[in-house]
Amino acid sequence: MITVTLKSSKEKSLLRRHPWVYANAIDRVDGEPASGATVIVRAHDGRFLARAAYSAHSQIRARVWSFDEAEPVDHAFFRRRVQRALAHRQKMVQNTGAVRLIFGEADGLPGLVVDYYIADDETQRGQIVCQFMAAGVEAWKEAIVAALTDATGCPNVYERSDVSIREKEGLEQTTGVLAGDEPPATLISTENGVRYHVDVRNGHKTGFYVDQRDNRALVQQFAQGRDVLNCFCYTGGFSLAALKGGAQRVVSIDSSGEALALAQQNVTANGFDAARATWLDADAFKTLRRLYDEGERFDLIVLDPPKFAPSREHVDRAARAYKDINLTGLKLLRPGGLLFTYSCSGAIDAELFQKIVSSAASDARIDARILKRLGAGVDHPLLTAFPEGEYLKGLLLQIA
Repeated sequence: MITVTLKSSKEKSLLRRHPWVYANAIDRVDGEPASGATVIVRAHDGRFLARAAYSAHSQIRARVWSFDEAEPVDHAFFRRRVQRALAHRQKMVQNTGAVRLIFGEADGLPGLVVDYYIADDETQRGQIVCQFMAAGVEAWKEAIVAALTDATGCPNVYERSDVSIREKEGLEQTTGVLAGDEPPATLISTENGVRYHVDVRNGHKTGFYVDQRDNRALVQQFAQGRDVLNCFCYTGGFSLAALKGGAQRVVSIDSSGEALALAQQNVTANGFDAARATWLDADAFKTLRRLYDEGERFDLIVLDPPKFAPSREHVDRAARAYKDINLTGLKLLRPGGLLFTYSCSGAIDAELFQKIVSSAASDARIDARILKRLGAGVDHPLLTAFPEGEYLKGLLLQIA
């Protein structure tokens, strides 16, 4: 087994069970590990620390598989990890046909994301969609796919590894069938009584924002009789939830005409009154300002933009963008109105995001109360030793 030895005192994070080893923490590598190879990580004094997947290209030079010296990394290892992840979801997640089955480091499979779209009935098909974002899981792809199909009984696995982070691992972006049949143009996934069309081949992420399930349920809970504005609506997740909850009208904004077309199909699939839904193919920043200037006002607004800060170098620019949309969003609310606002930028932590939103409220001269801090559901667990896993954070605010 190839050994990676750390510099003196660089073992502290691993002793706290943080699962990453950075290149600048390594003193030497005994051998020439291939990308994705399993290596032993040792402290400078020779103590065993972990078994990890090696990446020759990434600044995250090794990602921990196990802190147990007696646990080998083999096919059985991946079967155990997948079965454990599935058992957690079966116990903890209800009222949905779309589940985050594997959430990377939190499930002991760093660099792997798996969403499972469960068949509603015999007329539908189940579908597993994977993103392999690190060299280790890429090297064990065949074993992981076998473990997934065995544990779930779903034969259909599709890869959506078309993410830029693979380039940092020395991997090309790729998509395609890994097992079973080619996915249909759209799947139907039912969540909290709402039917959604999901495009797993071409849609964002794996076709659907599984992480916002609990927050869509909260919007559904508060939507009764309200005028709702949903910005960056994609295929209408929050919009459909609001309509299901009895919203009086829902105005939805997105810059993708294809996404909006699928959103309108979702309205039809649920039998909602299309007259209650308005879809705007437009820039959300400009449209928010235009709606304010035209005197439009709403009772509930959702701001769920794409990732403004893909890395720490983009934090300042992202902070300005988050403040811009939250400032106008708050001003568009009627007295007592609710704002659901989110950031999915990992480089923007929860404390900074709250400061940005608070600054927007101050500049808008609005008294806003935080009713609830928001995040992803229980199928996106967080390791206490790995705060980097908390990428989605949000706030539910009410203005006076």
